[in-house]
Amino acid sequence: MASGKESAPETWAGNGNGSRAIARRVATLQLHLNPHPSFRFGAETGDSSSSYGGVSPSPVYGFSTGAEALSALPFDAEQEMVDPNIDSPTPNGVKPQESTRDKVILVIGAGNATGGAVAKRFAREGFVACIVRRQKAELKPLADAIEEDGGRAHSFGVDARKEEEVVKLVEHIESSVGDIEVLVFNIGANEKRGILETTARLYYKVWEMACFAGFVSGREVAKRMVERNRGTIIFTGATASLRGGSGFSAFAGAKFALRALAQSMARELGPKGVHVAHVVVDAPINTAWTRGMLPDADSLISTDRVVEPDDVAELYWQLYQQPRRAWTHETDIRPWKEPW
Repeated sequence: MASGKESAPETWAGNGNGSRAIARRVATLQLHLNPHPSFRFGAETGDSSSSYGGVSPSPVYGFSTGAEALSALPFDAEQEMVDPNIDSPTPNGVKPQESTRDKVILVIGAGNATGGAVAKRFAREGFVACIVRRQKAELKPLADAIEEDGGRAHSFGVDARKEEEVVKLVEHIESSVGDIEVLVFNIGANEKRGILETTARLYYKVWEMACFAGFVSGREVAKRMVERNRGTIIFTGATASLRGGSGFSAFAGAKFALRALAQSMARELGPKGVHVAHVVVDAPINTAWTRGMLPDADSLISTDRVVEPDDVAELYWQLYQQPRRAWTHETDIRPWKEPW
């Protein structure tokens, strides 16, 4: 306080300047949370005698003091109401916990393309890359490449569909390697099969790989991130996240579910300091699998009509870099000539 005087109680619930500042913030929240005119402060009357700090009481909530306004707000909004003398409020009044431990990026599905590119990109920024595939031996070329570039990598052979394996993995990394600052869930499970030929076993397996594994991984990492009030979780989506194509019933079903999971997690964890994002890669990515599937792959690649893994990795890095006042939940990426 500029005057050096002890703040009076009316700073928060009275007729002082602090009350008017709070009322304006309350009004802004009410306008955002309840856009219907009858739910807004001052929507019914313009009578300054009945206003609170220049803003009329809500006809729905009907509060008349700052304290009543704060106690009546939904969604724990009162936690967002901080002393107006503080210049930089933090989400829910809680600052992210800083740590002297190494920052870790955990990549579930660290293949030779997108997952590997993401791990390399973050390792260049000083992150310890914890890379995961079912077969640990397949990770050696990626780990070697990261270390040759001056980074640090730990390889893990884990079946992300197995809850107990994921739980042990996260516990080991958190206790022995560092703080998981970023989780990237990148298991593809792309399977094209006509509905008449799709067995229950195939459909369930694709769902396990592309959705259930994302749930288990996201939940376990989120437990640690919430304790620190910080962290980023990124789910890799696909065109099938938005629309189901002919022959992709299993894949689309799993990707739709993963997208819904990401949305639910973002709404729940965002106010706790955890940034959850879902990236729709709406195009083929330049991988060995894609090149084998597309007869004109060389032409598409030479004319920039296929996404490069490094492009996706750069986008993920940008998402991580976003300030919490401007988080993106969902974004998409596609080449300039991709029809959509």
